[in-house]
Amino acid sequence: MGKFNSVCVLGLGYIGLPTASLLGTKGYDVVGVDVSQEVVDTINRGEIHIVEPDLDLLVKSAVNSGKLKASTSPSPADIFIIAVPTPFKENHKPDLSYVESATRAIVPHIKTGNLIILESTSPVGTTDDVVAKILKEEGFDTNNEVHVAHCPERVLPGRILIELIQNDRIVGGTSQAATEMAASFYEEFVNGEVLRTNAKTAEMSKLTENSFRDVNIAFANELSIICDHEHIDVWELISLANRHPRVDVLQPGPGVGGHCIAVDPWFIIDRAGEKAKLIRAAREVNDSKPQWVIDKVTEKASKFRRPVIACLGLAFKANVDDLRESPAHEIVKALQAKNIADLLICEPNIKTHPEFELTEYNEAIDKADILLVLVDHKEFKTIKPTVFIEKMVVDTRGITK
Repeated sequence: MGKFNSVCVLGLGYIGLPTASLLGTKGYDVVGVDVSQEVVDTINRGEIHIVEPDLDLLVKSAVNSGKLKASTSPSPADIFIIAVPTPFKENHKPDLSYVESATRAIVPHIKTGNLIILESTSPVGTTDDVVAKILKEEGFDTNNEVHVAHCPERVLPGRILIELIQNDRIVGGTSQAATEMAASFYEEFVNGEVLRTNAKTAEMSKLTENSFRDVNIAFANELSIICDHEHIDVWELISLANRHPRVDVLQPGPGVGGHCIAVDPWFIIDRAGEKAKLIRAAREVNDSKPQWVIDKVTEKASKFRRPVIACLGLAFKANVDDLRESPAHEIVKALQAKNIADLLICEPNIKTHPEFELTEYNEAIDKADILLVLVDHKEFKTIKPTVFIEKMVVDTRGITK
């Protein structure tokens, strides 16, 4: 380690907990902070509350070594990492209340020389206009006394621990000194290149990455709707089109979920307004896809008096337990509300759900008249092809192809 010895991580979710446990195993004294006492108690037992490959081993190692402790309140540290949620409110307005609360919570513990890093994906200007502004209002000199920077996470659920280390990182400070200080910190444990810029550019870079993906997924989703109308197999079509050396069409799905791709483009749209025409259009295509799926299922269900539908998957992507902004979850809730069928709901990555009774997927498939494939979990890919031939199928992920 360099001159930094202690880190306080605020938010112990899908980014905060892997980051805190990684830093603990790298020798830092880490305090992880979460508002949930249950989460704090779970981590202090060396256990985890989310699904992520190998995270259980890392957390157990960091806790057992005494390098990672969880708490409901912050502690003094050399570095404070804010990794709290940044959802949106009604009309897709950014909700920065978690960032504001986290910043105010650390104010009593900040001392001269501290580095405050915002890792939460944020609208352009958040680092300057929320975090640094609050610190200035509290009397801190953010040019010389304490340092503020943004370093957006760029990891894929299911590969977080690998990508935390291997991926390039973008670091932007509210001053050149903050940029250099933050970059030197990440260079201590990141194998990828640490790229330096300013805070606003760092914020926009993450939003750009996810908006790029959103636009390309929207193209695939729109193709799937057109192909369905033309009775063309969209999966075959994309496979053929991708044989062109300069074409790489993505795969369609039931919509777009997760906290990043389904949310981040709205941060650009909210700030840019009418300048973000293409980004807005892509969001509208992807946000409309779940209703298209619901209509397809409703059409299939009308052929039965009271069908049984096996809903395969609730997570926003394969092999994770993350239901945030999940189109699969939205579709199942809508079908339940329509009450057009008996639903058997399957999600192998969670044990219980507050609203749904979960069914083991093999049992659900046996009883179902209609199979609704919403997530391409590895378990569902083992289903024998003959099963799909015997059932009426709505496959939003192409696992039957």
